[in-house]
Amino acid sequence: MATFERAPRLQDVAEAAGVSLATASRALAGRDGVSPELAERIRQLAMTLGYVPNAHARALAGAAPPLVGLIVHDVADPYFAEVAKGVLQVADERQLMVLINQSERQPETELAHIRSLRAHRVGSIVLAGSGYVNTAEEAAAAAELLAFRAAGGRVALIGRHGIPVDAVLPDNEAGGSTAARHLFDLGHRRIAVVAGPANLSTVADRLGGVMDEVRAHGLDPGGLVVEHDAFSRDGGVAATRRVVAQHPETTAVLALTDVMALGALAVLRESGRDVPADTSVMGFDDVTVAADLAPALTTIRLPMVEMGAIALDLTLRPPAARPRRRRTGHELVVRDSTAPPRP
Repeated sequence: MATFERAPRLQDVAEAAGVSLATASRALAGRDGVSPELAERIRQLAMTLGYVPNAHARALAGAAPPLVGLIVHDVADPYFAEVAKGVLQVADERQLMVLINQSERQPETELAHIRSLRAHRVGSIVLAGSGYVNTAEEAAAAAELLAFRAAGGRVALIGRHGIPVDAVLPDNEAGGSTAARHLFDLGHRRIAVVAGPANLSTVADRLGGVMDEVRAHGLDPGGLVVEHDAFSRDGGVAATRRVVAQHPETTAVLALTDVMALGALAVLRESGRDVPADTSVMGFDDVTVAADLAPALTTIRLPMVEMGAIALDLTLRPPAARPRRRRTGHELVVRDSTAPPRP
């Protein structure tokens, strides 16, 4: 077997296999026109020689690069980390490379990333994260995604229902109802909701489920304490501090995401309130760290890794006549952070 002082080229693989350059290229790209036996022999020779395809050259030659674009709101948020894990698992199985971007919940940043991914000639785009109550805020991104799909690209969304493409839809509204019901069943009536920005459809859906349960218990939804802030630990801190200062009679804090619940626990601890004896705390999502907190966090579990895997799988299937919608379930996970209120 020949050895090379320089990096092996495709021509070297072709010569070692005794085939044309075009045949070697088709075999390594997985295209038709080469028998399975010959293609496997060429791939084995390429591995032995240490040949690595030049992705830039392939793009210039017109070959579709095996790239997937993933846009999330915040890569530091455990929710999106688990969604990304699901996308990456499927990508590894299909030998795809994933380009990950974050929008920081800024519509203009999201639009810029979609355009950048199109410029990089990705084959599909997965957009994970809440849509907007005012659909005008995502109109430009929707138009860009639909144009990408019309040009042959594939698109799947996670957590959005306002754009007519394939989507994975978390059980947000029903989960909000289940969370509130758990607190009501424990005997809580002075509940404060710590929520993300009011313009996000995920917040509206989860809060809508909570309001449904408030009405089901004969209470006035207008009397429910709701504090909106950033969908982050710092947002949870700021919102819970307002709850403690303005509504000290609160016996339970329902955070509409686990990362906000982290902030709520910190504030209650620094204010001298015992959780759950003085104030119960509940989250939403069941991120990995939720079970390891002190106290362990009661929450609503969503199948986040599975959501990411399903979304990418949708983009790899033949297109359908109508947008495919995959709805998830949810599960109430009761841990140590909730208990009946003091008499």
